[in-house]
Amino acid sequence: MSSTALTRWTVLGGRSLRLGRRNVEAMIMSIALPVMLMVVFVYLFGGAIQTGTEYVTYVVPGVMLLCVSFGSAMTAVSVANDLQGGIMDRLRSLDVGGGAAVLSGHVMASLVRNVISSTLVLGVAFALGFRPRADAGQWLAAIGILVLTIAAVSWLSAALGLLAGSPEGASGYTFGITFLPYASSAFVPIGTMPSWLRGFAGNQPVTPITESLRGLLLDQPVGDAPWRAAAWCVGLMLVAVVAAAVLFRVKTRT
Repeated sequence: MSSTALTRWTVLGGRSLRLGRRNVEAMIMSIALPVMLMVVFVYLFGGAIQTGTEYVTYVVPGVMLLCVSFGSAMTAVSVANDLQGGIMDRLRSLDVGGGAAVLSGHVMASLVRNVISSTLVLGVAFALGFRPRADAGQWLAAIGILVLTIAAVSWLSAALGLLAGSPEGASGYTFGITFLPYASSAFVPIGTMPSWLRGFAGNQPVTPITESLRGLLLDQPVGDAPWRAAAWCVGLMLVAVVAAAVLFRVKTRT
């Protein structure tokens, strides 16, 4: 990656962050959501769910991924807003690196927002009794998997924002991303699910990501979960980047 491209992406990422900062409701929600979700899952649902360990310890990775999935809607809506408002054409006329830079700016802004959201989740979890046992290497591995997940989801959201073409449609298109953490091992063990659901829950991307984060943070065996999680994330990101590039050319064709 050249320094010029990085500068362009950083500038456009800063623009996306500033636009998000002006949306007061979204800012309040992005701060309140991690707190609300941790409290709801730990205090309202935790007593009824048996996981073999304290529920706050079990649920932290799931809440982080759920916040990432909710944040995907903001990315998709931001891309759709730019497309609908004509700013894409204006940016294309400037020396900013074309669609790659414009979309990468949205993705970089999404990375920043979701890293902050995940940090808030961890902070609230600590207050509620979460005590990770990871060493430095495990923390780095967990952070790497989380950042890779955020990048994949952000690129997928950008592609969905282009596909939808309108902010309202973009918000609806991200429902599938938001649904995935529920149908995984993020909040309940897969063995407690109906038999017809277990196959899907065990073979979709959120489950190996969750198992990797949980195992690494708690110093438990993770098996091949990190490799499967990385493979899912890289595969989804490659598909999303190609789809976003194609959709950008189609949607901005004059």
